Amino acid sequence: MPRVLVTGSAGFIGHHLVMALQRHASLVVGLDNLNSYYDPELKYERLTQQGFNREEISQGTLVQSIKAPNLYFTQLDIADAPALQQLFGEHRFDIVVNLAAQAGVRHSLDHPEEYVTSNLVGFANVLECCRHHRIKHLLFASSSSVYGLNRQIPFSTNHRTDAPVSFYAATKKANEVMAHSYAHLYGIPTTGLRFFTVYGPWGRPDMAYYSFAKAIVEGKPIRIFNQGDMLRDFTYVDDVVESIVQLLEVRPETCDVPYKLYNIGNNKPEQLLEMVALLERLLQRKARLDLQPMQPGDVQTTYAEVEELMRATGFRPHTTLAQGLQQFAEWFKAYHQVQEVPQLEVQ
Repeated sequence: MPRVLVTGSAGFIGHHLVMALQRHASLVVGLDNLNSYYDPELKYERLTQQGFNREEISQGTLVQSIKAPNLYFTQLDIADAPALQQLFGEHRFDIVVNLAAQAGVRHSLDHPEEYVTSNLVGFANVLECCRHHRIKHLLFASSSSVYGLNRQIPFSTNHRTDAPVSFYAATKKANEVMAHSYAHLYGIPTTGLRFFTVYGPWGRPDMAYYSFAKAIVEGKPIRIFNQGDMLRDFTYVDDVVESIVQLLEVRPETCDVPYKLYNIGNNKPEQLLEMVALLERLLQRKARLDLQPMQPGDVQTTYAEVEELMRATGFRPHTTLAQGLQQFAEWFKAYHQVQEVPQLEVQ
């Protein structure tokens, strides 16, 4: 069984991934810088779910989970090259899954420097560690946002991605190009994962579905752009995690350059307003809509072609939006202690 490093392990996808990897790896080490892009309390709660004692977590200290003896965590920033090199040297990882990044399209409009530090400098540090420590497989998070102004649908990894519409997307495209160069120069088997609008329990509060749910419960208006005419390929987090687990041992070693990209999406775009309607029914409250024109950095439609993922793993994401949102709503109501309103009927 492999020894696996997961960066960004206190994040949304990272949390679910390390919980799953305990059954597939002899050692799982998670790292996260626990920054304050959104409330760090949610990150600490995820770590508690993973079995870590909050009082033991401190910068650079490796702590062991009380729930899984093969799971460890350290608070570390991938922008800290010496600390990252030391971690790689001590644990002899076979596989690295890089999920650490500064997320958020809108945030990148006002704080591009944070994306340079984490997504560019930090990722370059990860690549250097993979090079020097002879990692057998690097998997890294990209994003559907790299498709930018592409109008061909469904989005295919064969389509051009040279017209990003946000700086966040530009850094993710840069990650793909950087990773390709290291795969070519140093023979590192490398797999890029283009995630499509991931949602589910323990999600990020800045994501639309989460912020919409919070606004609905609090009776506040929901800002929806492009007058609500938005299509998103919503992908349930368990499907994302299963895709990653399946790809761990699918190393792109038969190509001239050992490098491969996959779309990780549900292959079924949904109207954003349909998501709102589902949340209304699940939360038993009516949403207040504030329809706005299209905002800078956004796109009207995302739609993943996933046949390559299916051919490589035999798996394709399949959770319906209704199924996934029900799981999210149940978690959301418990986590935020939302009072039930059984008498209210939402059409």
